[in-house]
Amino acid sequence: MAHPMRGKTLLITGGTGSFGRAVLGSLLGKGLKEIRIFSRDEMKQEQMRLEINDPKVKFIIGDVRSRDSVDAAMSGVNYVFHAAALKQVPSCDFFPMQAVYTNVIGSHNVVESAIAHGTERVICLSTDKAVYPINAMGMTKALMEKVAQAAARATGGRTAVINVRYGNVMYSRGSVIPLFVRQIQAGGPVTVTEPGMTRFMLPLAEAIDLVLFAFARGESGDIFIRKAPACTVADLVAAMQNLFRTRVPVKVIGMRHGEKIYETLASREELRRAEDLRGYYRVRMDDRDLNYNKYFTEGDTREAETEDYTSHNTRRLAVKEVESLLLRLPEITGDLSSWRNRRRRRAR
Repeated sequence: MAHPMRGKTLLITGGTGSFGRAVLGSLLGKGLKEIRIFSRDEMKQEQMRLEINDPKVKFIIGDVRSRDSVDAAMSGVNYVFHAAALKQVPSCDFFPMQAVYTNVIGSHNVVESAIAHGTERVICLSTDKAVYPINAMGMTKALMEKVAQAAARATGGRTAVINVRYGNVMYSRGSVIPLFVRQIQAGGPVTVTEPGMTRFMLPLAEAIDLVLFAFARGESGDIFIRKAPACTVADLVAAMQNLFRTRVPVKVIGMRHGEKIYETLASREELRRAEDLRGYYRVRMDDRDLNYNKYFTEGDTREAETEDYTSHNTRRLAVKEVESLLLRLPEITGDLSSWRNRRRRRAR
């Protein structure tokens, strides 16, 4: 059976990031006519070009903040994976307008350009931090979701605009796992903000599965959420120490600014209108039109869900299960191999 993207052109914004590199690897060889990598990082583009060496992959320097550069990249595109974003919580809090320019205005540029060029489908990547946001990164991602849904409502589905939402991807840039690896290899201490803090455990491959699932099944205005297990930070550290067969000191430093004790992937209000698709939730867009009476004078008698979907109430992984999940990451297996080789050399 032919791949659904066969013969089509795909644009990946922020394509030199962790997601872009991984999804590109999964789609090469699937018969796409062209894959365009759009980003402002010329060094990373050059590195990717040399590594991939595939004439179907085109590299375009540009910035989602510039509608002109987005329009130039969008011509002839069938599908868009919109991953370009400012994602670091501290930098977004220190420079909130920069987060607005990229995450909100930049996303608006991408969505509007896609609609203007007759693109078939746009998948916008969001985050758990968009639910009950307490920092600028989450607030701007929440606005990105609203921008996408407003466009979906206005276009009536001519271009399908779909959001996907997931928690922190394991071993992605800026995540805690590579930090813990470095600290363990250096002999500690491992710095833990709050041992009882819970986080969803999502390998990058499953984040890609979510995007491809939403691409295949989504309708304009949908938000797709990948269900995932979770663990405490204390159990994550214990699992990593077990894998590296070492015990180093652990230092509790307290919660950082803009950090939550647990992650929320779907609010109870969203779950009222969600469809449970086994490994995923599909949250349908509120499709009321601009008749404001439907918002302000007509209620909803459906019973509310009793809980949000959070890393506190999802399936909790035991330490051994966390170890097994970590061993699925090629980065961890590479770190373990180099660690063992280093220890062997020292023992000689």
